[in-house]
Amino acid sequence: MKLVEYPDAEMMMMDLADKLASELSSALRANDTASLAVPGGTTPGPIFDSLCAVDLDWARVQVMLTDERWVPETSERSNTRLLRERLLTDRAAAATYLPLYADAPTPEEKLAELAASLSPALPLTVALLGMGADMHTASIFPGADQLDLALQGSDRLVAMRAPGAPEPRITLSATVLNAAMSRHIVIVGGEKRAALERARHLSPQEAPVAAVLNGATVHWAEA
Repeated sequence: MKLVEYPDAEMMMMDLADKLASELSSALRANDTASLAVPGGTTPGPIFDSLCAVDLDWARVQVMLTDERWVPETSERSNTRLLRERLLTDRAAAATYLPLYADAPTPEEKLAELAASLSPALPLTVALLGMGADMHTASIFPGADQLDLALQGSDRLVAMRAPGAPEPRITLSATVLNAAMSRHIVIVGGEKRAALERARHLSPQEAPVAAVLNGATVHWAEA
């Protein structure tokens, strides 16, 4: 794990957007397409605001979420909704979006179909991840019902139900995330920095983010 510290979060978000753009641009010079997996939540929003305006051949970029709540796009809790508002806009509107949600009562009913749709984008070119104070990453939560499958299984996608999560989740597995050519984790604040330090000394079952730290670059700012 490589740790990069920044004077403030605003500088970190701008710098990280530049890094992601540079990695995607390099991949597109060598390949027909590139793929980018990103988290939902509020933390990456400023990264998306900068990245969406970058002059890339976005029509050759496939974008997906690292995880999604099993709710329709009209829901305020939809990560897809955030992506459409802040990343898949401006120049990045030309990117191909690969959803992790389909219209069905449970994720298990669409899991195979959604996993198959990811084939053209794998292995990932770039994966951007977040981390919760409970040391989860993507929707790989401590105590989740399918934790071992998400951490150690060969499945691309895993449907998860976790304590405190009000709806089912669907998440890229650690296997898919670790296969990415480049992996970045972005965190803000002292609480998450302390959680990161704890995670380095815990098992992935206790701290799921530990499963993706090896080879990753962690970007941190206090505020």
